[in-house]
Amino acid sequence: MKKNSLIHKLAGEYLICLFGVLCVLLSVVYIMLEICNSRIWYGTEFLYPLLHLIHTNLGEVIAIVCLTGWLFVTIIFAVRMWLYLREVVRASEQMALHTEVPVKMSGHLKEVQDELNSVRELVLQNERKAKEAEQRKSDMIVYLAHDLKTPLTSVIGYLTLLKDEPELTSELRARYTGIAYDKAQRLEQLINEFFEITRLNLTTMELNRSKINFSLLLEQTANEFLPLLEEKGLTWELSIEPGIFIVCDPDKLERVFDNLIRNAIFYCYEKSKLKLSLSRRDEYAWVRMENCGRTISKEKLSHIFEQFYRLDDARSTDTGGAGLGLAIAKEIVELHGGHIEAESEEEKIRFLVWLPVFHDNQSFSTSNRMPDIPCTGEK
Repeated sequence: MKKNSLIHKLAGEYLICLFGVLCVLLSVVYIMLEICNSRIWYGTEFLYPLLHLIHTNLGEVIAIVCLTGWLFVTIIFAVRMWLYLREVVRASEQMALHTEVPVKMSGHLKEVQDELNSVRELVLQNERKAKEAEQRKSDMIVYLAHDLKTPLTSVIGYLTLLKDEPELTSELRARYTGIAYDKAQRLEQLINEFFEITRLNLTTMELNRSKINFSLLLEQTANEFLPLLEEKGLTWELSIEPGIFIVCDPDKLERVFDNLIRNAIFYCYEKSKLKLSLSRRDEYAWVRMENCGRTISKEKLSHIFEQFYRLDDARSTDTGGAGLGLAIAKEIVELHGGHIEAESEEEKIRFLVWLPVFHDNQSFSTSNRMPDIPCTGEK
């Protein structure tokens, strides 16, 4: 739009200038004709040859005057455009070499200057985001590599005890075996996270869609966490509307809500209540996952779906993940044509998910189009 505005402005100035020059030149011709007709001229007078030429070849003279005027104005504007182009090239070179320095251009190129500076700011912002993401990824790999050593050392240590101490009581043997098993599971989890990082960098997620009872899937997923909730003294408050069908990849969608529920349990106050609700709103299935926990700042909420982002800076070997769960959840939801967002206020953390419902005449599309959200989350 700005480029068209500049082109229209220059074209308008060119036409106005051309019209003005032609008017001046034709006025000169007209004045000379009036002078020629004002009295009788004699061949010995100085202006007679010129006035006679104009009078006898009026058509040709007007054509030459118009051509001369057009050529003069066109050359002037061609030089001007060349100077503008050179200025734009210099500004582009400056952006390529020194993106931190704002671009400054002359009067008519003010709009181009603003557009180039907008692009410059966008490039700087993307560079900062890329550096931050790469730094988080590098830090996370270092943390995970360190964490791999801890459970592996424990597994080797307890297995060595079992091997070297044949006289251990059955109680100690069972205890050491259980600890080694738990540490081995943690080791498997960390290795899977390494594979997850590699997969996200090398592949694009694909969906295997089928029609499912979404209400049933959500209820079953919630019930699978009952032992973990009991262990942490938490309880469910479920409000799932029955009979809501959607077309989706069931395994990947189950992973979304597995990640959301695990996240809610991890950041939930002890002996509190988790709320999970599902309802149909217009053309969307609307899911709300809520837990009581420390309020998350708006600044942290703005990064919560980024890869390798963790709310807690402190590392925990037993619970620390790679910061991929919510990023993967967002990718899966949007691949289904849905939307996910997070809210936090008054010591509550809430995740809202919208997914398109199934219609009998609906084709199995894998569009990434973002939905027109029918409503906002209830507080």
